[in-house]
This record gives sequence, C-alpha cells and structure tokens, in this order.
Amino acid sequence: MSVTRLWSSHPDDVARLDGGQLRERFVLSGLFTPGEVSWGYAHDDRLLIGGVVVEAGVLVRLEAPEIIGAEFLLERRELGLVGVAGRVEVSADGEVFGLGEQDVLYLPLGTRDVTLAGEGAVYLVSAPAHHRGSAELASREGVEAVVLGSAERSNHRTIRKYIHADGIASNQLVLGITTLEPGSVWNTMPPHVHPRRTEAYLYTGLGEDVLVHLMGRPDATRHLVLHERDVVVSPPWSIHTASATGAYSFVWAMAGENVDYGDVEGVDPLGLR
Repeated sequence: MSVTRLWSSHPDDVARLDGGQLRERFVLSGLFTPGEVSWGYAHDDRLLIGGVVVEAGVLVRLEAPEIIGAEFLLERRELGLVGVAGRVEVSADGEVFGLGEQDVLYLPLGTRDVTLAGEGAVYLVSAPAHHRGSAELASREGVEAVVLGSAERSNHRTIRKYIHADGIASNQLVLGITTLEPGSVWNTMPPHVHPRRTEAYLYTGLGEDVLVHLMGRPDATRHLVLHERDVVVSPPWSIHTASATGAYSFVWAMAGENVDYGDVEGVDPLGLR
C-alpha cells in the first residue's frame, strides 16, 4: 500500500510555484497499479483518494492506511467506489454489490470488511463521517442526468449525479461523473469555485489525448498538463476547468461544509486572467 500526501495550500504561495511543483502539490498519478491499493491524502477536507486494479482470481481487501490512524478504513469515514473499467464485485460486511463502468457504490461509516474481486479498475474517494447511513448502489443508467452545453461551444456534456442531497445520502461526500460528447472538449465552463468544499477530478477516457487543466485564482490562473487517470485536487479557493485534444469523462468528488450540489460561486469567463 502506498500513500501520497497533499498538504493544504495558500493561493499566494501557489502563485510562486513552477509546473513541476504544482504537480507535486495537486496531482495524483499512478493510482491504478495492478495488485496494489494506492492512496492520496489531501489535508483540505481530509479527502482520501485511491485507486485499485482488480485482477481475475485475486481478492483485494481495503484496509486503513496508517495516515488516517484508524483500526479499519471506515471506522470514522464514508466511501464512494466508482467503476472505472471492467466489472468488480464488492463485498461489504458480507453484502455483495456488482460494480460496472460508471456505477457508484456508497459505503457508510462503520463498514468493517470491504473486499473486491473480479476484473477491473475502481476509484475510491473517502471523507470523514459522523453518522452511519446505508450502503447503496447506483447504476449509470439509473441516476439523475443533466445535459448541458452545446456542440457549437465545444462543451456538450452529460452530468450524472450519484451522491448528493437529492441522491444517495451521505454525511459530506458529493460525487458524480461528467461525460463529454465527441467533438466537445471543454468542461466546467463557465468556471466556478467552491469556498466551502474541496473537489477532486479523476480524468478518464482520454486514452492518448492530452488535457490542460486550469486552476488557481480566477485573476491568476495556472495550468496543469494531465493524462489518462490522473487526479487533480482543487482547493476551495481555486477554479477547476479544462480542455483536451479529444472527448473524455471525469469523476468529480467533493467534501466539506454541505452536500448541496449547487453550492458554488460562479466566475465570469471574461474575468479570467
């Protein structure tokens, strides 16, 4: 088990970082390694972000990384599991769930024994929790889907909301998946910030395409060049938007003050610098 630590940041300090230093502070790469559970720990809202590739015939157990100081992973946390590829069976305290691509499973505080079997890749996002809820599986076809943008604006996309105030109930975790249509490349444009929440993006479906992710204060933006299955952690003061050389999907996950999907502060694109 490996863990990468991402410390909290101040926008004035980030303005002085070069490209390599930005990646060290905000990007998680290589989370999806066969036979290994890899984690990143963001001090902003104590997000725990992980990835695992499950191989046929091999049982993977999700255990607590030392950094969270817990007896078991969900002793004081809740967890969202996202199917990235293939099909994986998740056993949670003896209850079994089938997780396909772009399906999402929520596991509540107090779930002790979590194992993965089958063949595929699973993305993991965990946040601190204080109240025990219920395990719940949501399929790609069964959740609320909102179509936004247009081909003319190169941002025609479908937003699927899984864990949020009007979907799967959680303590503070909010999670969904946005998929761009062929020919569209811009996401989250116009941009916004989440002063009360931290957000993480997992980019998938890029293949050999390259993506430029914009972050930073609206009047002092910075950029990160990202690739397939890279994760970027966006602190509450930062915008988060991107464009790529082809269409793609991304998993957005947030934790913080509330679970209201609409709790954002919009940014005028003409004010970006």
